Amino acid sequence: MTRNESGVRLDVLLAEATHLSRSRAQRLIKEGLVAVDGAEARKNHHAAEGELISWSVPEPGPCGLAAEDIPLSIVFSDEHLLVVDKPAGMVMYPGPGHDSGTLVNALLARYPDIEGVGGRGRPGIFHRLDGGTSGLVAVARTEQAFGAMVEKIKEREVGRTYLALLVGSPPAREGTIDLPMGRSRGNRKRMAVDRAAGRRAVSRFAVKEGFGLDYTLVEVNLETGRTHQIRVHFSHIGHPVAGDPEYSRGKASRALGLDRQFLHACRLAFDHPVTGERLCLQSPLPSDLRSVLEDLRARYR
Repeated sequence: MTRNESGVRLDVLLAEATHLSRSRAQRLIKEGLVAVDGAEARKNHHAAEGELISWSVPEPGPCGLAAEDIPLSIVFSDEHLLVVDKPAGMVMYPGPGHDSGTLVNALLARYPDIEGVGGRGRPGIFHRLDGGTSGLVAVARTEQAFGAMVEKIKEREVGRTYLALLVGSPPAREGTIDLPMGRSRGNRKRMAVDRAAGRRAVSRFAVKEGFGLDYTLVEVNLETGRTHQIRVHFSHIGHPVAGDPEYSRGKASRALGLDRQFLHACRLAFDHPVTGERLCLQSPLPSDLRSVLEDLRARYR
């Protein structure tokens, strides 16, 4: 341990040395796989000059998830990273009610090297889209890329842009919704604005197109990425995402004939976690959402 590294928390130092995420480094310490001068490290240890720190990173084991031959639209791919254009209706990984047919099942068939990356249950996944939301999602193929992308998300270095059709007309052409969020106290499967105990959530929006006072197409940029953030934020201010089965149940939402929320992750922008190359990837609106817009344009001409 050098003088410059003295006093640094062990998990921080380990993450930098191994290119793992902080949470993965903390798990290695907790599992007894990190030693300081030959003795098992404590989780709150701060490095001191002259210490010898050693560690063991186990090889990724089988994640126990089935590989399924499901078609995918791959927007970007190299040995470190993938970007997928996820269709609506596909959930990210297996869980209650979704044992198969997920993005992870499809990825394991085409890219078996992601097995075990970042953890067993959600290999390669460091951010996610709701099942009913379509668009771009990035997936790590290596531990180095996984750790780096987790930090980029944490430091807000990943630009995530969505297109959403709102019910009604927002009071301004652009704005920022800065409202903390947490689990709904009435339904733990839903999220809600929680000013008392919620985590900060920030969504910035700009109006792209209006349809009278009935509907508005907006572009939304996420500063944070809480579960259901866009859906909850706009529902809270009285302009829910059209077609949303959980947060928008009015007649105006149902009138469009949507069978999912009108929400599409249209752009991802970030520096490649290994090469540093600037990536700016885009996805056009899928056909079901394009059809809704075409009908609205014809109706409100």
